[in-house]
Amino acid sequence: MGVAKIPVVLWLLGAVIALGVSVSAKTRHHDFFIKESNYTRLCKEKTVLTVNGQFPGPTIYAHKGDLLIVNVYNQGDKNITIHWHGVDQPRNPWSDGPEYITQCPIRPGGNFTYRVILSEEEGTLWWHAHSDFDRTTIHGAIVIHPKLGTTFPFKKPHKEIPIILGEWWNADVNHLLEEAGRTGGEINVSDANTINGQPGDLFPCSKDGTYKIPVQNGRTYLLRIINAGLSNDLFFGVAGHNLTVVGTDGHYTKPFSVKHIMIAPGQTVDALLEANRADRGRYYMAARTFASNPNIEVNNSTATAVVEYMDDTPSRAGSPEFPADLPGVNDIDSATAYTAQLRSLGSKDHPVDLPREVDERMLVTIAVNVLPCAANETCGGPAGNRLAASLNNVSFANPAVDILGAYYRSIRGVFETDFPSKPPFFFNFTDVDNDPMERWATKRGTKVKVVEYGAVIEVVFQDTSILGAENHPMHLHGYTFYVVGRGFGNFDEHKDPDSYNLVDPPHQNTVSVPKAGWAAIRFRATNPGVWFMHCHFDRHVVWGMNTVFIVKDGKASGAKMMPPPPNMPTC
Repeated sequence: MGVAKIPVVLWLLGAVIALGVSVSAKTRHHDFFIKESNYTRLCKEKTVLTVNGQFPGPTIYAHKGDLLIVNVYNQGDKNITIHWHGVDQPRNPWSDGPEYITQCPIRPGGNFTYRVILSEEEGTLWWHAHSDFDRTTIHGAIVIHPKLGTTFPFKKPHKEIPIILGEWWNADVNHLLEEAGRTGGEINVSDANTINGQPGDLFPCSKDGTYKIPVQNGRTYLLRIINAGLSNDLFFGVAGHNLTVVGTDGHYTKPFSVKHIMIAPGQTVDALLEANRADRGRYYMAARTFASNPNIEVNNSTATAVVEYMDDTPSRAGSPEFPADLPGVNDIDSATAYTAQLRSLGSKDHPVDLPREVDERMLVTIAVNVLPCAANETCGGPAGNRLAASLNNVSFANPAVDILGAYYRSIRGVFETDFPSKPPFFFNFTDVDNDPMERWATKRGTKVKVVEYGAVIEVVFQDTSILGAENHPMHLHGYTFYVVGRGFGNFDEHKDPDSYNLVDPPHQNTVSVPKAGWAAIRFRATNPGVWFMHCHFDRHVVWGMNTVFIVKDGKASGAKMMPPPPNMPTC
């Protein structure tokens, strides 16, 4: 063992002891090599960043409560970080991953060891790059099985299949990001949606690479579905088959049967597929864009894979059947109807632990905005401005060093602790027919919200019609929250809480806030550290639709943030 690795190993050992990891849990090691690889899609070859040369990247398998040690070696040509999406990382924000929030990026030629602490998660999560637009091709599944000696709360499937939904650009996405940063305009939409990295045979030059799933009649398959896309909500279904939803975001749900699901970027869904067609044959699995704002350009395409019955039948040679009831691109009613069915399982082994009393309530408005174009610049945003985005009219600006390190070391001047708990001004937030230009403007700032350890926080996300209302997938790092309510229109603090589900609300890490509506989440702040909260549409992230929660240490030793590892990257 090299001398340089000894401090890291000692730190890892100390962390395992401090956490009191279960005897039945295992420590699992993985090496991630970030490197350039050539891939051909849509008739064109291009160089992309990958992990271990794979696109999508490798699947990590674990059991509930395991500890993952992931060594990331940056052999690429740009800075990189990796985030473990949906993993709460108790007391360990140092390995959470978002650049300039919890760490400085891993530079080309550098490496960093992430310690990924699995605790209450069980089901499907995922990992992805959390720097620039790198997660376009740097992403993969995390499959967390029940603890050894326990089992699924449903009949064990014959096979489990990760289904990663994504997007493909013919151009270099980071070049598109740089161009949009220069002009202040929109970022070009993707050229195709994908299923496990493939657009499917509805696209040119794509038939041979179309992802295929062989099934046998009478068997059950667990589809572990992940929306890894940067910009598209998606409808997903399988022709001729129902899906039984049994989990979302690494937590079990009450089972329910649907023709299709709606899955937002960042979300995961576990769904059982029964191979029960008497005629067998071939069936398309399809993912189609759901676009809630008809006024912006979207990639309105449908990715396909093929489910093939492998029984001895000549029908396998025929054309696949397409899911005729897959909703259209603007079908808000179908998206709403699906989301309304999500309920936590609420069993003895998987109970609901919803806080009933709230210590602090926040109303957070979501908006796309503008910033003024600098002197001697020509900008491509609305009315010649630069596009921006905000929460409570604060457009988040990344600092030059990471917020976590500055907080831990009491470095001043990196962030401000006055993120507002309510919007600076009130109006009819969801009046889509009235959007005066004076509401478009926002201001940049690195503002965070500081909360006491153990406080119960309720956040109501309120969409606004500023520059167009739309769905927003809001993701909170470090926590899985309960989605206690959602609705359309302006949130009414006196009436709408009466409609909350306080019995079995879904337990998620990414909530789809409805267009011109609101969604309420609730969590108990018992994970000390620095935790990013942001929209999972990546263009909104770079425009500033973000903030940070800083959760203070508690009094007990097990309620305090861990110290940093010895090999944190430097800015």
